[in-house]
Amino acid sequence: MVKEQNINPPEEGELVVVTVKSVKQNGVYVDFDEFPGLEGFIFIGEVASGWVKNIRAFVRDGQRLICKVMRTRKDGSSLELSLKSVSEERRRDRLQEWKNEQRSVQLFKVLAEKVGWNEETKNLNSEDLINSFGTLYSSFEEAATNETALTDAGFEGDWLKDFIEIAVENIIPPFVEIRGTLTLTINTPNGITVIRDALIAAEEFSSEEKEIIVACYYNGAPDYRIELKAPDFKTAEDLWVNVSKTAVDHVLANGGEASAFRE
Repeated sequence: MVKEQNINPPEEGELVVVTVKSVKQNGVYVDFDEFPGLEGFIFIGEVASGWVKNIRAFVRDGQRLICKVMRTRKDGSSLELSLKSVSEERRRDRLQEWKNEQRSVQLFKVLAEKVGWNEETKNLNSEDLINSFGTLYSSFEEAATNETALTDAGFEGDWLKDFIEIAVENIIPPFVEIRGTLTLTINTPNGITVIRDALIAAEEFSSEEKEIIVACYYNGAPDYRIELKAPDFKTAEDLWVNVSKTAVDHVLANGGEASAFRE
């Protein structure tokens, strides 16, 4: 079963998706998108930092918000929320997570119709996938990048083929990220140039066509942070080997000392 069918109210400190029901002078009443029947309230002091002269300058009826749960009433029927306590980065991530889950619900409905499941079977299989992968979207994500992910998790049946096809066609796999540190030292007149050229050579592995990104950052001599992004794990692994070897070999070839450490 998907999260919006959850009967347990969110806990204090949790980020929730809500829709503005009505805006009053002293605050905002909202409905919970993932918890039907649950109501929340944002006091005017929790809408934005500083003095709020006109609350409608910050929120409007029907607007979808990401809020932090501050307090729960004893009967669990309503929660006090904060809008200002959610950073832009956390708001963006939580909203994307919610959108992904909504999308996965629709994709799973398409699957159910294609294979002829009734509502009970659909919900049971959805619940099993969530128990195995954490979220329904994660199960699609795993299937899109690894066609044996579901069978490896113990799932079986003719529906797996259709599930994988839907996942591959509709889910954009996330980038695989690898981080590490290059330790580079060289005591020669052209030492700075040698290290610079080593880092440039590393970054030249970047390829827009192959969706590969390599970036180097100064951490404080002699350490340089390196971040790699690739479309799949194997590419990322091979990329780390090639990038780190290229930078290390360049410094060693010019009389310096070099090593690479992967986080």
